[in-house]
Amino acid sequence: MTKLTITELSAETVELLPSRETLLWDMNTALIAAQNASYAVNAGTVFSAANSTAVQSISVTQF
Repeated sequence: MTKLTITELSAETVELLPSRETLLWDMNTALIAAQNASYAVNAGTVFSAANSTAVQSISVTQF
């Protein structure tokens, strides 16, 4: 990490944020849907084995 010089620091600018009333109605919403599924089948015979694979899906829609 490097230190800022006085020249770099004086070149920085600021910007005022809108008033609180303006920010109140600025909504940012997102619809998030997540699904997990895993299936395993064991036939129930002697020395049988069951394998399972998991699948995951996530969807994000931002308004």
